[in-house]
Amino acid sequence: MDQQIALPAGVARNERIVREGLWHKLRRWIGRIPFAEDLVAAYFCATDPATPLTARAVLIAAVAYFVLPIDAIPDTIAVFGFSDDATVLATAVAVAGANITPKHREAARRALLIEGDPA
Repeated sequence: MDQQIALPAGVARNERIVREGLWHKLRRWIGRIPFAEDLVAAYFCATDPATPLTARAVLIAAVAYFVLPIDAIPDTIAVFGFSDDATVLATAVAVAGANITPKHREAARRALLIEGDPA
């Protein structure tokens, strides 16, 4: 099945949310997100058409959880604010992380070094 043809509606919605909000939120909180490289590598993997659809769906959902303002633990709470985001991302990486390639990790490192939206 061609993964470019029919993304399920929920995955397509999450991908739109991530594309519109990830870089803005990262710029705002970059100094407080110890898992930023994993987050951005997951993003690049999830938006890579070569990644299997199931892995894309899992990873994009985890990145969307980070982007969305509704959180189990609000991001503004010191020390604990990003713990739920980290847990969701770690779970997604445990499930679909075998698809995150060195190419995705290198793209994440480059993206985190530059100012603005690398996409």
